[in-house]
Amino acid sequence: MFNFDEVIDRRGSWSTQWDFVADRFGVPDLLPFTISDMDFKTAPVVLEALRQRLDHGVFGYSRWQHDAFLSACCHWMDSRFGYQPSPDTLVYGPSVIYMVAQMIRHWSEVGDEVLIHTPAYDAFYKTVYGNQRQVLEMPLQRVGPEWHCDMTALAAKLARPRCKILLLCSPHNPTGKVWTAAELQQMAELCERHHVRVISDEIHMDMMVGDRPHTPWARVARGDWALFTSASKSFNLPGLTGAWGIIPQPDDRAAWFQALKNADGLSSPAVLAVAAHIAAYRHGAPWLDALRDYLRGNLILVADRLNAAFPSLNWQPPQATYLAWIDLNPLGIAEQTLQQALIQQRVAIMPGSTYGSAGQGFLRLNVGCPRSKVEDGVSRLIAAIHASSA
Repeated sequence: MFNFDEVIDRRGSWSTQWDFVADRFGVPDLLPFTISDMDFKTAPVVLEALRQRLDHGVFGYSRWQHDAFLSACCHWMDSRFGYQPSPDTLVYGPSVIYMVAQMIRHWSEVGDEVLIHTPAYDAFYKTVYGNQRQVLEMPLQRVGPEWHCDMTALAAKLARPRCKILLLCSPHNPTGKVWTAAELQQMAELCERHHVRVISDEIHMDMMVGDRPHTPWARVARGDWALFTSASKSFNLPGLTGAWGIIPQPDDRAAWFQALKNADGLSSPAVLAVAAHIAAYRHGAPWLDALRDYLRGNLILVADRLNAAFPSLNWQPPQATYLAWIDLNPLGIAEQTLQQALIQQRVAIMPGSTYGSAGQGFLRLNVGCPRSKVEDGVSRLIAAIHASSA
């Protein structure tokens, strides 16, 4: 029904991943597997909804607090994850990271600590430090193909006097870990015990590529919490902006709207983003399910090719996301040496150190693209590894 093999030339479209690769790698015109957007057109039902808005031709100030949007979000959470939020608990913002930053400012003071599981999405570091808070790292531990959190160590960190917020990434970026319901429940109990509030970034919640289901934080939550997400990753819409979430506490929600509307002047959402979310959540499930199957195939291809070339890696696909988090430490190659070899192969792949010291020796390879591009990229990666080992 859907052709994910179609190659779409994104050059010259002001694409961060394609047109501005030199900003991060210092060299233009590399084959990019970097920032987490995809090279696919969005779902046909979303394109049709956008065409209808374009044909209407008027793009005035808009609203999101109406049944079409609220009921679509509630329907998606219920039908995909078995959780039915109350519409009056929903909030909207321009991006998940903006919403995270706003809650960090609301729930903590300058100098307070925000706990994150590491390695971590680099925007987490930037947002915490950019708001003059301190990152408190909780390193994940890998046992075989699974990533685990030491709950005893977590409890000790949550007990620190200045630890005010757990910033949870669920599913986890970059490892692709899907938290079990039992793990989330244990974290919820620990946070409640130590009076630590929780911000759960669930932007990758739709991107399950393994068998473990996603459990929303809302289903296990205790105490004060907020959940933020968007259709932007799953339906490839980040260029439209737009995110939403759940803040159940009325006082916190009132503070949210005060900051959004008055302090920051963001009372009107992008109408195309609202239309896209409604179409995606009401009619986009078949496309998303087909996409996840395709992405699973891409990840299996990466595993097969890498493990055939380097059996000591024994790399296994992640449980979620279209981001292959590849541990190259068994090969003993210095990150800078490998990055130079990758550039010689005219390919850009994110170095693991981007995601903190716990990512040293890893690569994060974005497979949200046609299979032909993945095949090309893995061939270049293998060649770069061989060149680095010579």
